[in-house]
Amino acid sequence: MSEHPIQGLMGTTMQKIREMVDVNTIIGEPILLPDGTTIIPVSKVSFGFASGGSDLPTKQLKELFGGAGGAGISIQPLAFLVVCNGNVKLLQMTNGQNATNNMINMVPEVMDKIGELFRKEESQKQSKTPQEDKTQSAQPTAE
Repeated sequence: MSEHPIQGLMGTTMQKIREMVDVNTIIGEPILLPDGTTIIPVSKVSFGFASGGSDLPTKQLKELFGGAGGAGISIQPLAFLVVCNGNVKLLQMTNGQNATNNMINMVPEVMDKIGELFRKEESQKQSKTPQEDKTQSAQPTAE
């Protein structure tokens, strides 16, 4: 059984889409800066295609086929991953964000600040000498 012309049409359309869109379109090539910072673009890719055709009636024994195909692709930058001095940050494009998205995006920064507070308290406790601890605990408390 021979291949119907619509199969070839759809196959060609899909092959062309594969050529245009690959994983490097979604997670882009890393950009290395002289100071050692790496920036990785992240994009949203949407695509669609349509193809169709019809066998046309003829008075001859020869079969006629008419068909067409088309595709559309949209690439929208969403964010950038920034790797600097061992820290990774996600810098989002702020197109149409709402309060919920803003709160979710602030979670990593809040966690970093809390971590810094705990590290600061821990370093202050370690920097006290045993003599300072004795004098503080020996002082009477006012009631």
